[in-house]
Amino acid sequence: MSKTAAIALAPSASVFARLLASIDRLLMKSAAISNRNGDLPRFGL
Repeated sequence: MSKTAAIALAPSASVFARLLASIDRLLMKSAAISNRNGDLPRFGL
């Protein structure tokens, strides 16, 4: 009998992916606003 434990990483990975997607959306919205105002968008956080 082997004693192994299965670890499910899918839920935490999807939460991390959703977090990165929301940060990306926020940065893209900020860049679009800066572009509309005629400024250069600032990259990064």
